[in-house]
Amino acid sequence: MKERILTGDRTTGKLHIGHYIGSLRNRVMLQEQYETFVLLADVQALTTHYDQPELIRTHLREVALDYMAVGIDPEKSTIFVQSMIPEIAELTVLYSMFVTVNLLRHNPTVKAESKSGSLDEMYYGFLGYPVSQAADITFCKATIVPAGDDQLPHLELTRKIVRKFNELYKPILLEPRVRLSEVPRLVGTDGHVKMSKSVGNAIALNSSTEEIAFKIRRATTDPARVHKNDPGHPDVCPIYAYHQAFRADGADEIRDGCTKGTMGCAACKGQLTIALEELIAPMRERRSSYETNPKLVDEILIRGTRRARAIAQDTMQEVREAMGLNYFDI
Repeated sequence: MKERILTGDRTTGKLHIGHYIGSLRNRVMLQEQYETFVLLADVQALTTHYDQPELIRTHLREVALDYMAVGIDPEKSTIFVQSMIPEIAELTVLYSMFVTVNLLRHNPTVKAESKSGSLDEMYYGFLGYPVSQAADITFCKATIVPAGDDQLPHLELTRKIVRKFNELYKPILLEPRVRLSEVPRLVGTDGHVKMSKSVGNAIALNSSTEEIAFKIRRATTDPARVHKNDPGHPDVCPIYAYHQAFRADGADEIRDGCTKGTMGCAACKGQLTIALEELIAPMRERRSSYETNPKLVDEILIRGTRRARAIAQDTMQEVREAMGLNYFDI
């Protein structure tokens, strides 16, 4: 049997080229080698959008369309909805019984959200986010989790939970290992912070030709380069980072022309615009074929969720037996 992979995204908005280069491209390749489960994490989206459930409902389908647009094949990958697997919530509760608050509050993500060091304004759901992630990974007994280095603390907690459970009860859970992404995060078109739709510095995967050109044309470049022939500093320019990510074969030429002042920013941006259009155009076409058939999208999500639910029920039965919680059948 193939090893299982668990991956996915919070459904907080359309995905962008940063997601593509950081994880989506890799998922398309991995689905050929592994049994792949792709999570639409709508419950975890509630940790920051609990007061906007209607947006999460919309974004869930947007993210699903993005998945299929980039080439995640529902015949090869199981795409499923987190909130429709109640066993994930049940596992989260059971795991939380032996995870200390102190361990959670020292999680780097939690610390970043609570810069003052106080948990007074921290919601319980956000504090327990890593425990929920552990349930996501273990319900299907995934052994591989592709992730960036920012997710390493979460995944180490999952490994601790698995070891603790197996020691306390019965060795039925599998300890996952991390497949670390080697691609650095893309800075946004503003050149200041990571690419994010909420900040407005992202290029969405369903962007039109005009939107791509507009975003790149307005993108920040080397602030020290005032005139076309001034020598540039590509390492501080987000456009050069995009060249490295999306047209690596031509990146050396861009670096040479920039540092020597023989290539202006307009020409550099023009080449990148062409490359991004070539990347996104087939995604738009695939996405359009699904958008025009919403019933098919629902069927894909229902089928994937039913498959994931069946596996979750089997795992939950093992967990209940291990913990002695299988009192009687009802």
